[in-house]
Amino acid sequence: MSKVNGFHHIALKASDFEKTVAFYKALGLTEKVRWGEGDGRAVMLNLGDGGCIEVFAGGEKRERVDERWLHLAMKTNDVDDAYKTAIAAGAVSHIEPKTVSPEGSVPKIEMRIAFVYGPDGELIEFFDER
Repeated sequence: MSKVNGFHHIALKASDFEKTVAFYKALGLTEKVRWGEGDGRAVMLNLGDGGCIEVFAGGEKRERVDERWLHLAMKTNDVDDAYKTAIAAGAVSHIEPKTVSPEGSVPKIEMRIAFVYGPDGELIEFFDER
C-alpha cells in the first residue's frame, strides 16, 4: 500500500488561457509540459520545487473561484517582491504584505504574507516563514 509522499499539482480552469499562463510565468513558474488545442489546451507550470499549477483552457469568467479551497499559498523568500510582481502582471490586491505572528501558536512562528487575486479570481498567498 502506497502513502502520499508530496504535493504534485493544483488545477485551474482559466477563462483566458494565455493571460493566466503569462501571469504565472511572470511570477517565475516555468513550463513543464503543454498539450491540446483550443479549449482542450492545458499546461503544467512548475512552482520550482516540483509542485505544479495545471492550467486548463475553456473556463468561464467568475467573480471568485470555488471557495471550498480558500487559497493557494506559494513559498517565497521575498513576499514584497512577489506581491509587486503579481500586481504588475495584473493581479488585484487583497491583503498587502505584512508580518504576522498567530496568537497562541506553538511553537511561536512569525510569517511574512500577502494575498492577491489572480486572473480568474483565484486567491493566491505569498508566504515566507521567518
